[in-house]
Amino acid sequence: MALLVSHPGEMQAMTWILLLLLPAALQAGNSAGSNRGNYFGVNQPARLSGVQGGSIEIPFSFYFTWELAKDPQMRILWRWQHFYGELIYNSSSGFIHEHFKDRLILNWTQPQTSGVLRILDLKEKDQTVYFCRVHLNTKHGLEKWQSLVGTRLTITPRKHIPAPRITAPSPTTVTSACTKNTLTATEASTTMQSPSIVTSAVTTAGLEDTEGQRNPSLVNLGATVVVVVATAVLITPVCVMLIFLWWKKRPAD
Repeated sequence: MALLVSHPGEMQAMTWILLLLLPAALQAGNSAGSNRGNYFGVNQPARLSGVQGGSIEIPFSFYFTWELAKDPQMRILWRWQHFYGELIYNSSSGFIHEHFKDRLILNWTQPQTSGVLRILDLKEKDQTVYFCRVHLNTKHGLEKWQSLVGTRLTITPRKHIPAPRITAPSPTTVTSACTKNTLTATEASTTMQSPSIVTSAVTTAGLEDTEGQRNPSLVNLGATVVVVVATAVLITPVCVMLIFLWWKKRPAD
């Protein structure tokens, strides 16, 4: 105790050393797996959202400090729902969970340390947490670890856009249209006079003309005189011309 009290500067130095070592210890705890004094981890986005019926990509990357074996046999596995949830994908065997049949695509190849898991045709049940897990062989043996937090996926329902509706005319509308057409045809027909109306009109006109002719014999006589006078006027010059030509051609005595 006396040593600590007499050397306050050493105590402060030890405190700073512990604070500097704390982030490294926390970093080593980001992912779960075996640890032999090496740093390792898996990076994933904490949250993502997608639209029902659409697709989503979950990017991931991992890191480690072990020396790989000649044949590392890297494998990427995915779990869902919780840290110890069911496997939904295994890159080495090609296993795909029945729920995700024909809907999972892993864009990653060995020895890459990053890739993308793509989920197609998103469904409401896909809304959960997804964990990336890494297996690989090192010179010390098989190492495996996965993300502690994972990626929480939120599914948004697709907005329903109703299709345009084609409304057929109701019986009342059809009846109204037919009635309107019938009335139009009736109105048009009334504008045409029937034979009886025409005959009646002609008869009436004839009667009016007859009433206007007070003395038919005088009218006919006047017409005859006009014809005779016109004929005389036309024939007289012709006759005079014929007589003149005949007289001129007459042989001299």
